Amino acid sequence: MRNSLRGPRSSVLAIRLAVSALVGVLMTAGTIATASASSLAAGKDAHFTIALSNSYIGNTWRIEMENEFKSACKMAPIKTAVNCSIYNANNNVPAQRSQMSDLIASGVNAIVTDAASPTGLNSVVQEACARGILVVSFDNTVTAPCALKVNEDQYQMGYLWAKWLAQKLHGHGNVLMVTGVSGTYVNEQRDAGAQAVWKKYPGIHVVDQLNGQWDSEVAQRVVSAALPSLPKIQGIWCQGGTNGVLKAFQQAGRPLPFTAGEAENGFRQLMASGKVQGYSIGQAPYLSVVALGLAYEILSKHLSAAHFKTYNLPLAPVAVQNSNNVKGKTWFPSLGGDFFADVAQTGTGSTVAGLCLASAKSGTACPSGKLVFSFH
Repeated sequence: MRNSLRGPRSSVLAIRLAVSALVGVLMTAGTIATASASSLAAGKDAHFTIALSNSYIGNTWRIEMENEFKSACKMAPIKTAVNCSIYNANNNVPAQRSQMSDLIASGVNAIVTDAASPTGLNSVVQEACARGILVVSFDNTVTAPCALKVNEDQYQMGYLWAKWLAQKLHGHGNVLMVTGVSGTYVNEQRDAGAQAVWKKYPGIHVVDQLNGQWDSEVAQRVVSAALPSLPKIQGIWCQGGTNGVLKAFQQAGRPLPFTAGEAENGFRQLMASGKVQGYSIGQAPYLSVVALGLAYEILSKHLSAAHFKTYNLPLAPVAVQNSNNVKGKTWFPSLGGDFFADVAQTGTGSTVAGLCLASAKSGTACPSGKLVFSFH
């Protein structure tokens, strides 16, 4: 999977520098040391210690994801029951594995993890399980059988993006694909879903497949560099960084093609204004909170782990054209274009209720001060 608060470029750099300083990742001469991104301590009577092991903090989605985790740790029931901490590993599998080994040695009750590799952490995950530590993987999940998995259907997401494009193009046209972080579960599954569709439509030609790192700045840069050598593009399939891809087309003076992509605020603004016909499915940053809530409910013996080996949230596609009636729901006029707009679940049947815009922007507690978890 799969970036804040990006408005001006300088703001993004400031955010990233602040996050890097907070996380305390130090790389020297082949040695990687990682430190907690501040312990989000609970009260003295906290019953559990739950750590977030995050592989990567290099885009807005990950910043929002960590912010929502921080917010949840400041709200009931987590606030008084759980000592929370956050670790980052700079997308380095050995570093994340070492980090998790240290967490095991420290005696945490649970680890929730967004993994750098679906298989590379399996040995340390199995070690955690053997010691009675609950492991909940989310977003980029692990394949270790003892770990619980919280996600959205990544294969289906990639499939639906491609299917929408193929239908819009009536089965014929040039498509540009922009992928995510290589080697991760989300990237592999989304790509597999798209390829399954392309096989059904021989008239669809993928003219290039660029790595945008799920990051709008990176995606804009690589697309801008590639566009002069590419033919006319009728469709864009983008895992993340959609806003940057569309900026690259605009700066090159190219018309905006049919676009299937993520939930960036700027992308949805363009959809709402009628400047692009788009199909947006967001990977929820609050997956970290769902994973945290599941771990808490199982540790509290409110739920059985055996019943939640795999827990998928429903996809929430948005197709908006010439409509402003979704302000504040699927996009936010006051926020930057690179902000991921799916910040909270709404409606009946929500797995987690109580999150707010401030939780994604700054990691602060929401006005209600309370989360409600409902696992079905």
